[in-house]
Amino acid sequence: MKTYDLVIVGGGVCGMTAAVYAARASLSACILEKDVCGGLVNWTHTVENFPSHKSIHGMDLMSLCREQVEELGVSIEEVEDVERVDFSGAEKRLFTSSGEEYTAGAVIVATGRKPRPLPVQTSFERVHYCSVCDGAAYRGKNVIVIGGGNSGFDESLYLTGLGVSHVHIVEAFPTCIAAASTQDKARAGGKISVSVSTELVSVAALPDGRGRVLLRNTATGAEDVEETDGIFCFIGQSPNTRPFEGELDLKDGYIRVNADMETGIPGVFAAGDVIVKKWRQITTAMGDATIAALQAEKYLRAMK
Repeated sequence: MKTYDLVIVGGGVCGMTAAVYAARASLSACILEKDVCGGLVNWTHTVENFPSHKSIHGMDLMSLCREQVEELGVSIEEVEDVERVDFSGAEKRLFTSSGEEYTAGAVIVATGRKPRPLPVQTSFERVHYCSVCDGAAYRGKNVIVIGGGNSGFDESLYLTGLGVSHVHIVEAFPTCIAAASTQDKARAGGKISVSVSTELVSVAALPDGRGRVLLRNTATGAEDVEETDGIFCFIGQSPNTRPFEGELDLKDGYIRVNADMETGIPGVFAAGDVIVKKWRQITTAMGDATIAALQAEKYLRAMK
């Protein structure tokens, strides 16, 4: 069993921001992270809305954050899933699927979100959720991108920049919600086509490794079959809150908090993309984390 003043669950930009404030407050703190510190920001090829950096790769930005956290002496624990928690007592307890136990006087939940999976079941193996990770394998090939939001268009532009021959964006709604300037840029390049009011019906794996995709126009009912080398799926994200079900107040899977990032359980705070909120950006996650860490410090001081 490991004991800290503060345990931060999640090592994304939100969790690392909270860790910086915890360290500066001289709290013993650790971050529990099951994947790679930085979360989904790592797979953002270009961040252009972060003050102090006109343009920076997401992984580079997160590496700078991790470097600062480690220099401040915060422990980053690479663990299996946090399987369950017990927030009933003054000492908060967290249990991992590998049998480890952590206790703390306060907890900040900053588990973020994960990509929603492809909406159909398929044996086709070339389905991806990260163009930075997997896009280079499709140079000179054709791919389908599911989702016409900002992520879908941004990642499509990135893919064509890598040398992908053609990207077909498929959007289920009548209009795409990506920024108009991004849509204009995508359409102007000649390598990206867009189909709206179009749903993915099925994907079948072909003997040569490619996929046969059945699409349906929801306005006319017309169906179309298309072969593709790969599929990239960007249809939103869902919150990572399964371990907290039954412990915290959730709305559609997101954690309810007040303006001070308090969950309603004394000593338990939540921040970032995992909470009920309107805007989810790197900078808003950092703001949430700042509040949560300051409130956690205040709570811990009062408990001594």
